Amino acid sequence: MRIIDTHLHLIYPDRLSYPWLGNSPAINKPWSVEAYWAEAKPLGIEAALHMEVDVAEADILPETEFVLGLPGIVGAIAACRPENPDFPAQLEKLLAVGKGRVKGLRRILHEVPDDVSEPKLFADNLRFLARHGLTFDLCLRADQLHLGVALAQKVPEVTFILDHCGNPDINGIGLDPWRQNLRDVAALPNVMGKVSGIVNHCNPDWTRETLRPYVEHVIDSFGWDRVVWGSDHPVVTLTGSLTRWVEAAREIVADETQENQEKLFHRNAERIYRLG
Repeated sequence: MRIIDTHLHLIYPDRLSYPWLGNSPAINKPWSVEAYWAEAKPLGIEAALHMEVDVAEADILPETEFVLGLPGIVGAIAACRPENPDFPAQLEKLLAVGKGRVKGLRRILHEVPDDVSEPKLFADNLRFLARHGLTFDLCLRADQLHLGVALAQKVPEVTFILDHCGNPDINGIGLDPWRQNLRDVAALPNVMGKVSGIVNHCNPDWTRETLRPYVEHVIDSFGWDRVVWGSDHPVVTLTGSLTRWVEAAREIVADETQENQEKLFHRNAERIYRLG
């Protein structure tokens, strides 16, 4: 089964600044594209979208330009600041350095106050994405999913992708109220679901059955035409590995039709992120 990884982070501390990594010592080191492909290719991963790594704001453009020159990277989801009045100028610069290979943008919202995404300016700026066919990845905590609903309702012309299954608190309160909140997001036709980023919400002894109810609920809520898969590498290594996550994801959907598995692992990514 071909896989397109829609959520790969690469970390090059010698080139770029990652302020948040000071609080994440386990992954505060270089994570190169060569090391990734050494593990990823035998697993069937044939291409990857680089997901911005919350670099220092001054490094947003350099990060985007740099990663697009790396082997196997078929596009980038770049960082951005839609809360700022100069967002249109930032977007134009990203498009210029990306040369058609910036496929979407993301502003991490789970690390900033909720009111960052609530002003009219934020939504107005996201409307510029539709003019260029760009998506917007939503990175929210499970208790913030209402913010994603509000944004998607305000800007129906933009395609949103909800990262990390909406970050359910697997080790804590579990399925509820995440389950209904996830359905509320999925009810909006311009929001897609990304099956990624849940391994780090588990204890290291997780199994595929630990993950199954969460993965299956995301797919059931969004439907097979509106889900993509992502590794969240190297964050996935906090409680597992890329190999364990790929194997678990394959096993969870093993009884589905070949067509549905292809949709999850590569077909939908090609369509939603406009890959070749």
